[in-house]
Amino acid sequence: MQEKQDKPLKSSPGKGHPALKAFVCGSLSGTCSTLLFQPLDLVKTRLQTLHSNMQPGSARVGMVTVFLSVVRTEKLIGLWKGVSPSFVRTIPGVGIYFSTYYSLKQHYFLEQGPGAMESVLLGAGARTVAGVCMLPVTVIKTRFESGRYNYGSVAGALRSVCQTEGPRALFSGLTATLLRDAPFSGLYVMFYSQGKNTLPQEISTSPYAALANFSCGILAGVLASLVTQPADVVKTHVQVSPHLYRRTADAVRYIYNEHGFQGFFRGGVPRSLRRTMIAAMAWTVYEQLMARMGLKS
Repeated sequence: MQEKQDKPLKSSPGKGHPALKAFVCGSLSGTCSTLLFQPLDLVKTRLQTLHSNMQPGSARVGMVTVFLSVVRTEKLIGLWKGVSPSFVRTIPGVGIYFSTYYSLKQHYFLEQGPGAMESVLLGAGARTVAGVCMLPVTVIKTRFESGRYNYGSVAGALRSVCQTEGPRALFSGLTATLLRDAPFSGLYVMFYSQGKNTLPQEISTSPYAALANFSCGILAGVLASLVTQPADVVKTHVQVSPHLYRRTADAVRYIYNEHGFQGFFRGGVPRSLRRTMIAAMAWTVYEQLMARMGLKS
């Protein structure tokens, strides 16, 4: 009886390649999480780029202050500024990430699940592919959120950057982006998979399995965010003001000289909240959708 039930699951990929299904599941999960948590990303970007408008000795500006300032000057809808490039980046970007992750996992770990270090490599490899593919849109998204550029649309922004700064500007911050995203995804997948493996069998097979997985995702996101926060600050500086930094090392030196070691953790709270919630939700929704399609995530 069990064999008869398993047959549709094995034949289902014929209706669509498994990697394509993983792409669709990832895109849907990323769309939901991006729409919900875009305000946190905008607040994070504003916090990280405040340095140019602050006088020496100015009072420290926090997350709540920036949040209220955006609502007061740009209304509530202003918190979703940059959501268009976020969608353009997320829908294909998260899809590419999950389809690459799925393909690598099926190719190298079909018989046995990956270990801790193998999970790091899987997550980092998938994120590197997605990060390079979507970097031009990431640059535009960061500029939208900074409030310094008056772009009318994603297409118009891409055209403007190419005409005024050259196509190379669309790949500014590549090093910092990969130093942030690849380790984050690698560490996240490791913490997440190891956390799920420690769950008791009765929880993993219960109706509360999705909630338990979500909790594992939150813990994994917090740990991975803390480790990669400095690279995120550097990436934001390079992408918002590429004319100021010839190399990533110049941005690192500037941040340290101006703000000290703590400058590398500016915007850490909203980023940690957003990345943690987005990753936890994306993975939970992705795994649920994959299970409904009869595929093992």
